[in-house]
Amino acid sequence: MSPGKTRRLSRIFRRDGATVIVAMDHAHFFGNMPGFDDPRELITQVVAGGADAIMTTFGLARHCAKELARVSLILRVDGGVSRLGSRAWRGSLVFDAETALRLGADGVVVMGFPGSENEDANLGYLAELSDQCEQWGLPVMAEMLPRGFEGGDDARTPQSIGMAMRIGAELGADVIKTQYPDDAEGFRDAVAGSYVPVVVLGGAKMDDDAAVLRTIRAAMDAGGSGVAMGRNIWGHRNPRQMTEAVSAIVHDNASVDQALAILS
Repeated sequence: MSPGKTRRLSRIFRRDGATVIVAMDHAHFFGNMPGFDDPRELITQVVAGGADAIMTTFGLARHCAKELARVSLILRVDGGVSRLGSRAWRGSLVFDAETALRLGADGVVVMGFPGSENEDANLGYLAELSDQCEQWGLPVMAEMLPRGFEGGDDARTPQSIGMAMRIGAELGADVIKTQYPDDAEGFRDAVAGSYVPVVVLGGAKMDDDAAVLRTIRAAMDAGGSGVAMGRNIWGHRNPRQMTEAVSAIVHDNASVDQALAILS
């Protein structure tokens, strides 16, 4: 691994090898979302709560540069589609490694959807980006989800998730973001087979704080290296405290009850 990539990864991951990434890239696909009207204030709160990195878009990276100055930045570089289109992922690379570096990013992120309708184009641009970033010493995070948003009966089994994770690593991803399959043993095997750090996503907004924190605790116990979570942090009634609670589990090995006490 190049010195540049090593240094940038050390800004995303703490010395304990774990990270709390707050995903704030949703509006590039969904548009306006409840609770996301004031990104500057949300970034300020989650940074104060202990976020290690913010995963966001070109627009917010420029618009909120001051608020992002104290935290690592991971730039979303694929897209160019919206939820108004078909369910099948049709995105492509819309920015490149050089653009990310000009914005001061420590890493980039793209979707990786093995088994989806357009997997050839999607996985092809993941490989293309990995090649670019290797030349620049810029880490790549791949959001690996079998069949992407299309789903299917077997799309979120530990075996399918493990296959997607390994494909992402083989195509050059330095970090994998994926869904925890609610199967500790299966997830542990999948993580062991990926050979790069794995962080878990939060998915749809949940109203049950304990359920969110239990998922994080289970993922960490099964070998995860942290979270890349959005709506269940910035969409919380108290984003700063929720970030603190998540960080307590990820970095301080807190129990779910100890993390919940931070929210009380």
